[in-house]
Amino acid sequence: MALPMKTMKAAMKAKAMKKVMKKAMKKVMKKVMKKKVMKKSTVAKGKRAKSSVFRGTKVKTGGGLTKDKLTKNRVGKVVSKASSAAAKKKYAKNLGGWTKAVQAARKALGIKGFAAIGGKSAQGKALYAKAKSLYTT
Repeated sequence: MALPMKTMKAAMKAKAMKKVMKKAMKKVMKKVMKKKVMKKSTVAKGKRAKSSVFRGTKVKTGGGLTKDKLTKNRVGKVVSKASSAAAKKKYAKNLGGWTKAVQAARKALGIKGFAAIGGKSAQGKALYAKAKSLYTT
């Protein structure tokens, strides 16, 4: 009976020592972590990278865009100034003229609401013909 009691006492002593050591290590680590402060990144990454740079919480995006290279679009989304300008230019060159011609044709023909351009109806055919004449001239 004496042998198991001895081993039990030794185990309990070891457990108590382990607890004391753990407490001491926590204290040491707390001191070390206080001295060594992690440096916060200035590069924004992820879905909201551009908005955080535009807001000023980060310096630049992963792609290298800084605040001076960003702008807000009509919807309010933060986008690249260069890509936005290029898209506006492309729209004006390609689709913008046709859109203006169709708007003018709708006004000239007095069409309100939905009307299919071209289509099978007489109204649609008239709208297409008028828009085409305004677009080419």
